[in-house]
Amino acid sequence: MVLTITQVYLYPAGAQNPKQAAKMQAVKSMIGNMNFVFQANYVNPQRGGSKSLDYGYDLVVSKDTLNAFLPYFGRAYTAPVDPTEGGIKFRTTKFSYTAKTNKKGGWSILIVPKERNSNDMRDVQALRLSVTSDGYASLNVTSTNREPISFDGYIEERKR
Repeated sequence: MVLTITQVYLYPAGAQNPKQAAKMQAVKSMIGNMNFVFQANYVNPQRGGSKSLDYGYDLVVSKDTLNAFLPYFGRAYTAPVDPTEGGIKFRTTKFSYTAKTNKKGGWSILIVPKERNSNDMRDVQALRLSVTSDGYASLNVTSTNREPISFDGYIEERKR
């Protein structure tokens, strides 16, 4: 009689191997700990087509600070006071952060800036991130005086 022993690995839903399972756990940890950077690869304005972006446009999320450095393409209903201050650029320590899991194993994150001390902060109403379990993400920015805009990219761990 031959006895065969097989090992059964239990990975999180959707994971096919240990590497994917580790990635899914890392993404879950980053979102739960509010410690990540959304790196934007593409911008999707309301008018015109999607544009590829260079490295360096991001949204940095930590427990105490929110820092945005993103481009803006689209219609603005009021012109900025300083024309060199285009884009979505701000830093704040006052914001709300709500993360909910969705049915497919990803997350829906709502970030609402509370501070209103700069032009961009007065303009940005909400940032909505949809993150898949393996870290791919889409960011939608809703503003008061601009058309909505979205970005595609991924999240990665924030370097301290």
